[in-house]
Parts: sequence; C-alpha cells; structure tokens
Amino acid sequence: MSLDRASREELVRALAETVIQHADELTDLDQAIGDGDHGLNMKRGFEAVLATLPGLADKSLPEMLKSIGMTLVMKVGGASGPLVGTFFMELGKALPEQPTRAEFVAAADLAINAVKARGRSEAGQKTLLDVLVPVQAVLAAGGDARAIAMEAAQAADRTTPMLAIRGRASFLGERSIGHMDPGSRSVSLLIGAAAKVLEFEVRL
Repeated sequence: MSLDRASREELVRALAETVIQHADELTDLDQAIGDGDHGLNMKRGFEAVLATLPGLADKSLPEMLKSIGMTLVMKVGGASGPLVGTFFMELGKALPEQPTRAEFVAAADLAINAVKARGRSEAGQKTLLDVLVPVQAVLAAGGDARAIAMEAAQAADRTTPMLAIRGRASFLGERSIGHMDPGSRSVSLLIGAAAKVLEFEVRL
C-alpha cells in the first residue's frame, strides 16, 4: 500500500469528518448505556486531528498514524481516547512506509493486542474489539474494501444484543442488552471511511 501526500490528506479528512458528522448519533448511543459524552469526546479529538492538516499529511504513513493516535490520547476523554489512540499509535509503530497486505495484517494484529492490553478486554465483551477483531479476520482473509466496510457495520450491529462485560456499560448489567456499543459504532465509522478512501489500496 503506497499513499501519496494527497491520498494521506484525503484519508485524514475522511476519518475526521465522518466522526464529526456522526457525533450526535454517537452521543445518543452513549446516553443509553454510558456517560453520554462519547460523541462530543470523539468530535473534539478529530477536530484536533483535522486542525493539524495540511502538515499532518506531509508525514510518512507510519508517522501520520502515530501523530493521530497521540492527538486522540491527549484530546479524547473517557476510555475511547486511550483505546482508539493506542490503536493508531501502535499501527503506525508497526507499519513500514509502504506495507504489503501481510505487513498491514501483522501490524493490525499488534495494534489490536495493544488495545486488548490497555483495556484489559477481549472480543465478546461489548467493546470496540467486537469490530476490530472480526474486521481484522476479513482483512487477513483477503477481503476487499466493500467486504471490510460491510463487516465493520455488521459487527457494530452485533453488539446490540450483547451483555456489556467491560466499561461503564457493564454497571448496567442486563440493561446494557439492546443497545449498540458506542465505541464499536465509532470504530465501524472510521473503518468504513478508510475503506471508501483507500478502496483499501490493500490490493496490497
């Protein structure tokens, strides 16, 4: 996967603008089973990312991803900032400048494991891992952009009937059932935006 500067800038804009445009939806989801600030927090973080353009796109892909992650960790409150930020940072650390699909898959594995460690959670506990893990499986199996985006959206939907085991929603017990996990939804939006821009250049 080789992204020129214009493509890197387009990618950052797509990620940020998608989250910003869906901030109200994310807030509504979080009001049902969390603190109600997920949308606002994610919007604040990606507005900060957007503010670093066009300079951010001047960086190499790995450095750009690390910078996005650091900004999210610093600007996004709650659990989401550290977790989403960790994913971006670790992905950037593990990627070469022009990764092959295999290298992208391996880097994403490392990033997901870092998120698991930071959140002390696993897939199946109604967290953003319930999107990251199945999407990674589709990517590793050779899925194209459409398959990746579809799996991300469907995986977020699949969190709705789950019982929350980690995070603030876990305090609700069975009342967490019937509500989509906000973190899963925001990650699915990010993946969908990236897939659309890249056509997952991952014809890697």
